Amino acid sequence: MQMNLAGQKVAVFGAARGIGRAISEAFFREGCVVHGFDRDIGVEPWENGPALTAGDATNYETVGAFARGVGEVDHVVFCIGVGSGKFGFPFWKLEPGDWGRVLEVNLITAVNVAHAFAPILAARGRGTFLFLVSVAGQMGSQTDPPYSAAKAGLINFTQCAAKDLAPYGVRVNALSPGMVKTDLNESVWRAGQERLASEERQDYATWGGEKIRKVSPLGRWQTPAEYAAMAVFLASEHAMNITGQTLNIDGGQVMHS
Repeated sequence: MQMNLAGQKVAVFGAARGIGRAISEAFFREGCVVHGFDRDIGVEPWENGPALTAGDATNYETVGAFARGVGEVDHVVFCIGVGSGKFGFPFWKLEPGDWGRVLEVNLITAVNVAHAFAPILAARGRGTFLFLVSVAGQMGSQTDPPYSAAKAGLINFTQCAAKDLAPYGVRVNALSPGMVKTDLNESVWRAGQERLASEERQDYATWGGEKIRKVSPLGRWQTPAEYAAMAVFLASEHAMNITGQTLNIDGGQVMHS
C-alpha cells in the first residue's frame, strides 16, 4: 500500500523516545519532513534523521514559537504522557496535589499544541491531528487515577476538535496503546512495586508478562512500530473518512460491546 506522503511536513511532540520516536522515524522513512519536539533531545540522537527541537510543551508561548517556525504543516502528532509516579488504588491514597502536573502534561499540553496548530491546518484546508491517549482513559484504570482521567479528557477533546475542524477538511484522531515497553509503562511497574514487601516484588519482565496474560486476550506486548504504522496510515488518504476516533492497539485489552 502506497501512503503517498513524501514531501509532507509533520510535527511530532514527544519525538525523542518511545512511541513518539518510532512515529517520527516512520514518517521520515515515508519521505516526510519531520520536525520533532521534546523536553530532552540528548537521548539516543538520530543520525541523518528528523530535526529535533528542545522545549517545554506545557508553555504555550514555546509551543506557539515552534509552530511558527515549522510553518505550513500537514500533520501534527502528540505523543507526550506522564503518570503520577504513585500507585493510586484506592484513589484517596493520593493527594489532590498529585493531580495537577499529570493533568497539565497529558491534557493541557495537548490543548496547547491544538491551539497553536489548528489555525495553520484550518487555513490550509487539509491535514491531520493525532493524539496519543491510553486504554486507561477508556476504562477508569485504578492504577493511576490522575493519568486515567487526563487521558479520558484528551479522548473527549479529540472528538470536540474533530467536530470543529471537519468543515475545514482537517481530521483528528486518537491512538490508544495498551501494554508497550516505554518509560511510562516501566514507571507504572516501579510505583506498584514500591508498595509491596521485598519478598513480593517482581522484576519488570515478570510483572509485565503476568499483567499481559491477565489483561490482554492476545497475550503479547505491543510495540512502538505498530503505533508508528497506524499513525502513518491515519495521515494518508487511505484514512480520509476516519475522524473523531480512538483506535486501540492493545491486544484486545479494551473491547466495547
